[in-house]
Amino acid sequence: MVAVTGEKIWMDGEFVDWADANVHVLTHTLHYGLGVFEGIRSYRTDDGSAAVFRLPEHVRRLFDSAHINLLEVPFSHDEIQAAILETLGQNHLSEGYIRPIVFIGDGEMGLNPGGNAIRVAIIAYEWGKYLGEESMEHGIRAKVSTFNRHFPNAKMTKGKTCGDYVNSILAKREALLDGYDEAILLDTEGLVAEASGENLFMVRDGVLTTPPLHTVLAGITRSSVIEVARDKGIPIEERTVTRDELYIADELFLTGTAAEVTPIREVDRRTIADGRRGPITKLLQTSFFDIAAGRESKYERWLTRL
Repeated sequence: MVAVTGEKIWMDGEFVDWADANVHVLTHTLHYGLGVFEGIRSYRTDDGSAAVFRLPEHVRRLFDSAHINLLEVPFSHDEIQAAILETLGQNHLSEGYIRPIVFIGDGEMGLNPGGNAIRVAIIAYEWGKYLGEESMEHGIRAKVSTFNRHFPNAKMTKGKTCGDYVNSILAKREALLDGYDEAILLDTEGLVAEASGENLFMVRDGVLTTPPLHTVLAGITRSSVIEVARDKGIPIEERTVTRDELYIADELFLTGTAAEVTPIREVDRRTIADGRRGPITKLLQTSFFDIAAGRESKYERWLTRL
């Protein structure tokens, strides 16, 4: 991974130089993990313009995450959307990754943040394929993690909460240290949940299957792929999936803002089918990138153009 850099960062309503976007060491979120964020992508379309993929849905989820965690965002939906687009412009980006974050500032310490300010920052920077360029065609190797995914009543699963990602970090690092590219986490019942930062899909006998939303984040790329699959007449079901079903799948792939649509060629040293990107994965992957590039007028509503 390459260290990210840029020109300007939006902080609490104004732009500051990248190097000056600092917070105090007693920032409450740094110590206790209570903050929320989003991952959003902008794509360069075929006509050369920039288009942010499903911007309103991402901003809505940011506010939903804040509401779940009793954080009151000091800006409106419209203000955050406008700031995201302006941040891309300030950094002269047509294609890149966008990270809005809502966090608790410094002041009081302890588990009760008290009257500490709720702060907001928006960062935009260049970022390529999260799991590598070659993974788009050749797929990745994954392992089932020894770490379980969060149980809904232990830590609510419908928000992107900063501290929740310690679970993801532990699973991801374990997978990398064991020689894999990504981790797949089971829920506390031993059923497949999701990867460390992506939703998971399986194909068997032409049917596309993905785990239900009980213990997984309601991914925006996930919902996009489900809609595209239905539009193309691919049978799809949301149901529980067992670990060994992954091993005998015809195709597996991950979805997410970072991972986009990434095939899986191996799980726990079991090759998936013939170890190549499958035809349904390829179809949905191609459709996704066509949509992002502005080639599919039917899905133009998903693009916010600059």
